[in-house]
Amino acid sequence: MITSLEELKKHTPYLEDKDFNLIKKAYEYAKLVYQDMKRVNGEDYLTHPLNVALILSDYKVDAITLAAAILHDVLKNAEYTLEDIETNFGEEIAAIVNGVYVITKLDFDTSKVDKINYQRKIIVGLCEDVRVLMIKLADRLHNMRTLDVMPLEKQKKKALETIEIYAPIAHGIGLNKMKSELEDLSLKYSKPDAYQAVLDKLDETKEQRDYYVLKMQEEIEKLLKEHNIEFSIKGRSKSIFGIYKKLERGKRFEDIYDILALRVFVNTIPECYQVMGIIHAKYKPIPKRFKDFIAMPKANMYQSLHTTVYGVFDEMFEIQIRTYEMDEIAERGIASHFSYKEGGIGGKSILEKRLQFFRSILELNQEEDSDLEFVKTVQKEMFQDVVYVYTPNGNVIELPLGSTPIDFAYRIHSDIGNKTVGAMVNGSIVPLDYILHDNDVVKINTNKSSKGPSYEWLSFVKTNGAKNKIKSFFNKIDKDEKRKKGEEQLIKDLRKKKLSINEFLSNENTSKILEEFKQNSMDDVYINIGAGNIQTGSIINCILNTTNTKEEQVIEKAKQNDVETPKIKNEIIVSGIDNIKVNISSCCRPIPGDEIIGYVTKGDGINVHRKDCTNIHDLNRTIEVSWNDSISKRYPADIYIKAIFNEKLLVDVVSKTSISNVIIQSMNSKKYDNYIIYNMTVMVNNLEQLKKFLVDLKQLSDIVEIDRKVS
Repeated sequence: MITSLEELKKHTPYLEDKDFNLIKKAYEYAKLVYQDMKRVNGEDYLTHPLNVALILSDYKVDAITLAAAILHDVLKNAEYTLEDIETNFGEEIAAIVNGVYVITKLDFDTSKVDKINYQRKIIVGLCEDVRVLMIKLADRLHNMRTLDVMPLEKQKKKALETIEIYAPIAHGIGLNKMKSELEDLSLKYSKPDAYQAVLDKLDETKEQRDYYVLKMQEEIEKLLKEHNIEFSIKGRSKSIFGIYKKLERGKRFEDIYDILALRVFVNTIPECYQVMGIIHAKYKPIPKRFKDFIAMPKANMYQSLHTTVYGVFDEMFEIQIRTYEMDEIAERGIASHFSYKEGGIGGKSILEKRLQFFRSILELNQEEDSDLEFVKTVQKEMFQDVVYVYTPNGNVIELPLGSTPIDFAYRIHSDIGNKTVGAMVNGSIVPLDYILHDNDVVKINTNKSSKGPSYEWLSFVKTNGAKNKIKSFFNKIDKDEKRKKGEEQLIKDLRKKKLSINEFLSNENTSKILEEFKQNSMDDVYINIGAGNIQTGSIINCILNTTNTKEEQVIEKAKQNDVETPKIKNEIIVSGIDNIKVNISSCCRPIPGDEIIGYVTKGDGINVHRKDCTNIHDLNRTIEVSWNDSISKRYPADIYIKAIFNEKLLVDVVSKTSISNVIIQSMNSKKYDNYIIYNMTVMVNNLEQLKKFLVDLKQLSDIVEIDRKVS
């Protein structure tokens, strides 16, 4: 741990003095911001951002990242704004600091849904700028190193967050050194007895293990010197968490083969394979324990040869062989200075290749799936077992276990997926739902005249990316068909009225139509006509200024006293009218029990508002409406809560919803110095149920103010 800027400078010899001046400027600024702040353990708060920067310096990050790391908590102080940071340090640092702040301020103590939202935001957020994620991971690592001062309950909660969210993401971008420490610390606080048991076992066998590793190391050194290979070698310790997971799966401590491990470093890739051959020539390799991550890198660009052999004293040793550059990337991930070199593997920088992995996650967020489904998809697709397959040109493609040739095709390019008509694996024709295996060579057969993917593919494709692209194809076709149908309908109705199509759709008239119906283009108008959302008669009346519109006819008909009320099927009864489009207004959100009024719109049926809604301006367009008591359903209601901040308050609120049979649809919060504001949308059956729920909430001692929100 460090406590001064001078100590940090000793750990950044790779930076020039002019670069370190930026870090010094950030330090002086942060010193002013944090001057009256203390950590829970009594240290000056400034020690935390300094040590976050120290952690990142081990990854040889640039001055901008280190400056942002020192400033990453500045926005917690309400006196300082994002504009202040941008003025003093520029847009780039301000954007990074704000990204970290957005992740940090999310409430992790709410409910399961909010926790999942947190996972969504942190995963998607990392795609914007990986430096944001790196700083957040370093921030969490330093907090975990100093977690012993926190209450036991909070220790366990933070440990759970770390193992479920942060450690897997550190692994995802190749920060293996950080990932291992996060896992070990998580185990230490979540399961201290298990952690100590593994530690004790390692201590018991340490002397013997060290002796075995030393002897094996001496043997390999002798072999490689005989072959005139430049190398270095070191023992590799297995993480406590890694050992714990294997013990948890039923293995005995004595049977964990990679507790005895060595790592050999050489200068070139050919030397990696040469070293492996030399070792295998003397020591018998264990079948199926050889892995070539050089030819087939992991998704996070990790490269190395792994083999397990029977070594000295007939003990099993895991040996990893890699170049120095590969080791730098393996240990330091995207932050490694090697990662910033252009023209790396396949003509792309390693940084760019790693980011491709996370851009695929970003695509998942574009679907309208629930938060839970999204996170499950990410966990299954991005962190599950994978297969490595080849293109006919020898390029390696990584896919989730269970993937098919269709997944492969869409991973190459959307057009290839859409035009796929067949597939060959290892030279043989296979069905499109064939499950791919490691080392398969896959060739996709396409046809330019193909009409597109089959809807049946959705039943067997594995990757969410392929599913999204197939759905997108059919959504586009559906829109095209509706657009064509809508355009043909408008042209047909214009001809019936003997109106010139070109004159009717003049630039002036088109602008008027778009403004009146709140559409962005005539294509959108045609799509809505084709879908039945806009009537062509309304469009024609809009341009011709016809007074006797359908909407006005509805108003007149509704006001006639002698009209017999038909049987109503809808939730809203419109006086004297049936089979008309009725919308519940989103501005005031009426629910059964509220006094309501209907407002006749142009082209969009009747909007139902509360009678006291401030958005009702033209009383001439209103008609009488009422609730249909025979229909029972839930309606959304917006609630505003101001309360004294208490970590358990939200649990109490959720408990009240369960008792009152009320469902929380959405919630967001904003915390101030000594209180918190919640804005909730709940689903209720009627006004009586809502009022009872509000009364129940008012009984909670920490709630200062509560009310139903109105427009």
